[in-house]
Amino acid sequence: MQVVEGRRVVGTDPAAVAAWAAKYESVIVDLGTGDGRFVGRLARHCPAWAVIGVDTCGANLREVSRAAPENALFVVADALALPHGLHGLATGVSINFPWGSLLRGLLDGETTLLDGLRAVGRPGCSLTVRLNGGALSEAGWSIEAGGERVAAVLRSAGFAVGPVETMGPEQLRACPTTWAKRLAFGRDPRAIAVDAVIA
Repeated sequence: MQVVEGRRVVGTDPAAVAAWAAKYESVIVDLGTGDGRFVGRLARHCPAWAVIGVDTCGANLREVSRAAPENALFVVADALALPHGLHGLATGVSINFPWGSLLRGLLDGETTLLDGLRAVGRPGCSLTVRLNGGALSEAGWSIEAGGERVAAVLRSAGFAVGPVETMGPEQLRACPTTWAKRLAFGRDPRAIAVDAVIA
């Protein structure tokens, strides 16, 4: 498994990652973590949790990984092909404002993505997907239809899915991601959240 440590990307033994994660009461995996600030902030706010950010672009994670606390880890991997070293670790998974292949995977019900979500999660693992209107519009969906589509995809894959919830500017400001802040103060602050449980 490839892990970002400042300017270096190092191969790490999956057994070492599992041993590290076992020291914490919860393990949160953030897919498509972007600049990793969500992971860094969550790890600092919740020191009893292990927080793992996963993204295809290791260069974007250099800065945040240099100053990250011990309970944060940054993995270079594709969310549609998650490494086996993450399997069975997560008590919670988040996907915050995806775009590109990750958003398409959610909308299209990409089997490798859904299988990967089930594989990384422990029984009863929570899943939160936050979607923004602009990204859904670029993908050809209205925010309402896109949210219902993702909920339906998860439901058909065996996830226990809650109602699609609207996120207003106040909720976006409280969400510790770079994109949430941009949305909250931008021209198009439309976003929704879909919560589910991985069976």
